[in-house]
Amino acid sequence: MSVNVPMGASLLMQRVVRTCTTNIAQQRCRPLHSKVEFSKWTLNTRTFGTSPVWANNNGSNKNTSDPSLPNLIQTSRPGSQFGRRRPLSPLERISQLLPQDALSSEVAQLREHKQDEDEKPTEMCPQEDCNILDDFVTDAQRANGGDESTETQIEDRLGMKQEPPTKYNVAEPISLEFPENETCSGHLGFSASPLPGERSMTFGEALIAEYRKKGRVEFRKMFQLQNGVRLQSSWGTIAHNELMGCPSGMYKRTTLGIPILIRRPSLEEFVLNMRRGPAIAYPKDASEMLMMMDVSEGDCVLESGSGSGAMSLFLSRAVGSKGSVVSVEIREDHHKRAVLNYKRWRTSWMQSRGEEWPDNVHFYNTDLQAASSLLAGRGFHSIALDIISPQIVLPTVTPHLHSGAVCAVYLANITQVIDLLEGVRCSALPLLCERIIEVQVRDWLLAPAIQKDGQFCTRKAPPPLAGQEKKGERSDEENEEMGDTKNPPFGSIPYIARPHPEQTSHTAFLVKLRKCEK
Repeated sequence: MSVNVPMGASLLMQRVVRTCTTNIAQQRCRPLHSKVEFSKWTLNTRTFGTSPVWANNNGSNKNTSDPSLPNLIQTSRPGSQFGRRRPLSPLERISQLLPQDALSSEVAQLREHKQDEDEKPTEMCPQEDCNILDDFVTDAQRANGGDESTETQIEDRLGMKQEPPTKYNVAEPISLEFPENETCSGHLGFSASPLPGERSMTFGEALIAEYRKKGRVEFRKMFQLQNGVRLQSSWGTIAHNELMGCPSGMYKRTTLGIPILIRRPSLEEFVLNMRRGPAIAYPKDASEMLMMMDVSEGDCVLESGSGSGAMSLFLSRAVGSKGSVVSVEIREDHHKRAVLNYKRWRTSWMQSRGEEWPDNVHFYNTDLQAASSLLAGRGFHSIALDIISPQIVLPTVTPHLHSGAVCAVYLANITQVIDLLEGVRCSALPLLCERIIEVQVRDWLLAPAIQKDGQFCTRKAPPPLAGQEKKGERSDEENEEMGDTKNPPFGSIPYIARPHPEQTSHTAFLVKLRKCEK
């Protein structure tokens, strides 16, 4: 298939394609005999692309019960190149600009076939073209003496009438006591009254937005609920004001209609999603360190290497309001980040629980090796070290550790562990290395077996042995009925279990040193 175009015509076509000229011919309606005649109204637009247009039905007014209403059908017209339908190919664009006699027979047949398909009417009213009817509705109301029923009849016929959205005044105090059959704005299925002790989401607290597709987390983001701000994502946006006063753990639809789960984060999730400077002590390692040190309520713990404040938060919860944590960081930027994350968690806790998180962590920006005055007169039930060379500070902190207590060390690689043990041996410190471990966590996937058509698979009993009768065997009709049901009975669906393809890699080695006096 080819098109022979002269040189002059080729330059002309390039200029026309570059300018993308749009010609619009529109014939306005005029009132006749105190009523508006809409049947002659037409709108023709020509651009590169395809999208719907409203036009009259060949100038006739058949199928219209009310002569004051327009008898409109939807036809197809060339529209924007980036419209909803498939854009035109370069050959189709050029062929539309050429005269009929300049085309080959194959291209002419394709053009005629395309025009026959475009003349077929459709039934949907495009939202972007429905606003063209506003002027005609106004003229029809004037002709009918200001009666608003004309607009209602047009909307009913075109399927454009929609219920107004529910509005909430966020400036007033919001309660979770919703009336019957009403829900929080955009919330899917919430209609019950709050339980005792349950609090709604308020400005200032940290929340997590999560979207899962087929059991897989596609989107997860932690944000702070603020007035006048929107949650941005590739799946649409959500206004923060719409979440104000709603319960935690609710699904909220974005502007694209995607349901996003909005909930409060746990301390583990807050640590994993908070802003950080250096690498954090991961929850799996932090929990093991707490077990090593046997931290309980009322203990006094020393932490060296505040980092981003992850271990400080876990220690703060472990010691409670009666205990205290002394956290030392040598770098000023890491010190500031740890303090900000600690304050942010305490603020979010206060907003969500209505009670204050204990202020039991004291941060210091200093070198622990030269901080003898800071440790003077203090004794610690346990020590947590998360620094590059812990053997340097061990001679300073060991005298302040209770006898029989544990010092847990967090190290990234095994060579650091070797240097630590060498430092303990050369310094002749009263420390006994009890354990060196690496915490491994293995995630698993478990889901019911589903066929390609979306139906659940059903368990099949093994065939009976030769000479034995099978007791309680179902007939073929019963098995087919069980396979067709959307909710098979308990124990009739097989499950598939396998390790998760994305596993957590190595994070650190944990060394347990116990102080033993001779």
